[in-house]
Amino acid sequence: MMKREDVLMEAMPYIQQFHGKTIVIKLGGHAMVDPVVLENAIRDAVLLHYVGIRVVLVHGGGPEISEKMKAMGKESVFVGGLRVTDPETLEIAQMVLVGKINKGIVSLIAKCGARGVGLSGSDGNMIIAKKMDLQKIDVGGVQKEVDLGHVGEIEWIDPAILNTLLDTGYIPVVSPIAIDRTGASLNINADTAAGDIAIALKAYKLINMTDVDGVMDAKRTMVYRKLTISEANAMRKSGAIGEGMIPKVSSVIKAVENGVNFAHIINGNIEHNLILELFTRDGVGTMLSLK
Repeated sequence: MMKREDVLMEAMPYIQQFHGKTIVIKLGGHAMVDPVVLENAIRDAVLLHYVGIRVVLVHGGGPEISEKMKAMGKESVFVGGLRVTDPETLEIAQMVLVGKINKGIVSLIAKCGARGVGLSGSDGNMIIAKKMDLQKIDVGGVQKEVDLGHVGEIEWIDPAILNTLLDTGYIPVVSPIAIDRTGASLNINADTAAGDIAIALKAYKLINMTDVDGVMDAKRTMVYRKLTISEANAMRKSGAIGEGMIPKVSSVIKAVENGVNFAHIINGNIEHNLILELFTRDGVGTMLSLK
């Protein structure tokens, strides 16, 4: 077992390397429904902030949206695993993402001794999107074109408001609601939003905290500690990456291909995994890079 001072000394070169750098962290999975898991993740994020890292948090909230819809007597509609967002569903999504989850995370940041600011993509025209085109989805073995409703594809991101907050010592917390060019709201995939925000900020790292230990082999018996983007692309094309991981892997691939130095996929359910991934030699999840 390592001595406490050895743990600190192992962390020191990483703290030096990341000091002053921007890291975008996507909070997802069980953290969005388990307050203990979420608070542990926020505590770690605040620690990063206090060692000089510019931290931006992006969160999802699909399970809570489904729970709230059920409580309000409205059933969630999924086609081929994708949520159909009608006007009422969008209103509930905004209420849950912006009004509850986002503000809850800001409160946790305050509890842990830092200053957070909650935002949606519509604030400061940060995320401009367009309504997603009809999607070709396999439904019962038949390819169908489906309108997912008020779901958006990101057109561009203006990071000015995020940089202003980071420059003045705040931790921005972003919920994935965007606007289109007419000012109408659109729901955005949180993995995609986090990756595109990391690109816009020229972030050093993108970290996706989820419910699995990282990118695994086809038999789901081994976690890859390091992957190049070409290796990850090959796994995605071969079908070795499962459906639930596709948007996460796709977003980190895009981020690294567009200037983010490193991306990580880690299990956010395990206490202090964020710290262990960043500040230890071996890490705990999967790190992706160009080479």
